[in-house]
Amino acid sequence: MENIDNNPNRILVGTSGYAYSEWVDAGFYPPGTGSARMLAHYARIFPVTEINYTWYQMPKAPAMDRMRRKAPEGFRFAAKLTRTLTHEVDANGWPAQAVLYREGVAPLVQSGQLLAVLVQLPPFFRRNPENRRYLARLLDALSGLPLVVEFRHASWVTDRVFASLKERRVTLACVDTPELKDLFPPLAMVTNPDLFYIRFHGRNATGWRSGSMQKQFDYDYSNDELAQWSRSRIPEMIRQAATGLIFFNNHVRGQAPKNARMLIEQLTED
Repeated sequence: MENIDNNPNRILVGTSGYAYSEWVDAGFYPPGTGSARMLAHYARIFPVTEINYTWYQMPKAPAMDRMRRKAPEGFRFAAKLTRTLTHEVDANGWPAQAVLYREGVAPLVQSGQLLAVLVQLPPFFRRNPENRRYLARLLDALSGLPLVVEFRHASWVTDRVFASLKERRVTLACVDTPELKDLFPPLAMVTNPDLFYIRFHGRNATGWRSGSMQKQFDYDYSNDELAQWSRSRIPEMIRQAATGLIFFNNHVRGQAPKNARMLIEQLTED
């Protein structure tokens, strides 16, 4: 891969979250590893993680500071935006939520360890005038943070949307997902010269809309499926962006760290 040997930190591969007890049973963590020790072990294998819990609850600066201090020097983070700004939005109260989020992730910003904030939008967030206005106001409220937007609905696949992201220097989250009607499709697109971002969700078409995360994200990629990205899409993307972040979200049964290491091996070989 172009220039990887000269600058190995141009592409960072990790998983979406790391504190999964089932990864002990899967053999990724040593037997008896508790959640408090998982980050230290994880960071010996991967250079970056995507923080999941910040979607479920608003991050607090003291907790973020403790977490970052557990990681070794050079380790980096991406953090999901809290669901009160994406899925459960209060029309009047969301600006205050945006302020709280900024305050919560401040330790990672100040230490230089925050590479991205993932604005993960829900499947029901279709492209219409109201949602377009809200997204524009949200991105304005979070301006200055390294923003990444993940759409789940196919209505956002338009040149106007991509051009707007480019104008703002906001990264489009490229996804690997099942081929389902109305679901945002896999694209290899760069909208920000500073960063590209890829999320591997798995291709479990039967489980995707089951309502069960254990079914939705239960998928084990083959070498050939990952090679679709490592041999053509990712090399083209890294030619357009300074840094790339790649996360595996197929966490069930420890498949995410397994597949992440497979992709790293392919990228190193190429």
